[in-house]
Amino acid sequence: MLRLTPIGTPSRAWRFGLCAALCWPMLSCGGGGGSSASFASGSSTPTGSNVADIIVDAGPTSTKPDVNTLFTTVTVCVPGSTTNCQTIDHIQVDTASYGLRILAPVLTVSLPVQTAGNGASLVECTQFVDGYSWGPVALADVQISGESAASVPVQVIGDANFTTVPADCSSIGPAEDTVAAFGANGILGIGVFAQDCGSNCVSAAVPATYYVCTSTVCQATTVLLANQVQNPATLFAKDNNGVVVQLPSVAAQGAATVAGFLIFGIDTQSNNKSGNQSVLTVDPNSGDFTTLFNGKSLTQSFLDTGSNGLYFNDTGLTQCTASGFATFYCPVNPQGLSAVLQGQNGMSASVDFTVGDAETLGGNDPSLVAFATLAGTYPNTDAFDWGLPFYYGRTVYTAFEKAATSVGAGPYIAF
Repeated sequence: MLRLTPIGTPSRAWRFGLCAALCWPMLSCGGGGGSSASFASGSSTPTGSNVADIIVDAGPTSTKPDVNTLFTTVTVCVPGSTTNCQTIDHIQVDTASYGLRILAPVLTVSLPVQTAGNGASLVECTQFVDGYSWGPVALADVQISGESAASVPVQVIGDANFTTVPADCSSIGPAEDTVAAFGANGILGIGVFAQDCGSNCVSAAVPATYYVCTSTVCQATTVLLANQVQNPATLFAKDNNGVVVQLPSVAAQGAATVAGFLIFGIDTQSNNKSGNQSVLTVDPNSGDFTTLFNGKSLTQSFLDTGSNGLYFNDTGLTQCTASGFATFYCPVNPQGLSAVLQGQNGMSASVDFTVGDAETLGGNDPSLVAFATLAGTYPNTDAFDWGLPFYYGRTVYTAFEKAATSVGAGPYIAF
């Protein structure tokens, strides 16, 4: 079965929430073929130490293949070591969360856990709409392609040494601390912010976020910025002001794999130069912008490679009725729609997109896992979640907060 995992919540810390863990029953009806995706004719292949390969494929588990999930490979080392390292594939790439999180079941190196002044361990709760992930904050030297950062705070999800979970964390739903439940070996949050909680967690202990834990009890705690889980790309020695995601277009019937590039830095090398893109600044606190759609201003909108579809509300679209599809759209015929994305700087860009029948996508070819027309409803009526289908056929820039580029300071998005 294919797994539908609509991802994205409106909080700064856990924008990759809404992990509904829905499964597609064996999809039926629909076109086969289209086993791969391709870049437009004449497009150049970026090269350099700041370029990492990214891919959309069925994911790290065979029992529930992922749908529209973008992965890369990350190497982590015990701080200061060049030999005690591990290279981990199928780390999900997420432009709407912040920080590296690794599933403990796949981690073979022992990373040192951060401790508080009293010797207690620093542990984090990551909440989703239907569940949570829990694990300590450890330190790791992180390398992605030719870029590296030392002693980066990362979360180790599902560490067997940390089984005491506070009720305000676990009450949201079941634990998502295995590769099968998470759908990836980890997640790389490279959104516009440097830390996953920011100043909110410095000034007060935010519920269901950071804790100091002994062997028997955990207590919510404040956390300095430097100790919070960090977007590792902001800590690179160079190419640290943003990221560029480049993916080819996907045929209407879907694709089995989509290969693209994650380029670190904006205007720092010849392969990441700004051009004539539409530059939309985003809210410096939330990372949101406005989508004008169906006569409404959706002020809490965002771009998100961590969401596997386009998520928005449109009463004119027929919703699916089959089990496991209730929150998705199933129009009888593909529906062409348009919206306007508007930044806080007043700049805007029109975007056309198509919504297909979620129940029939990939019907005659179960190997297909990448779909440009997958869409569903969103619980926040003031938001439009522009998930991974938005990125197909585009080069999309994400500039980090307070970072300088040739077209202005972040945070902004551009495409």
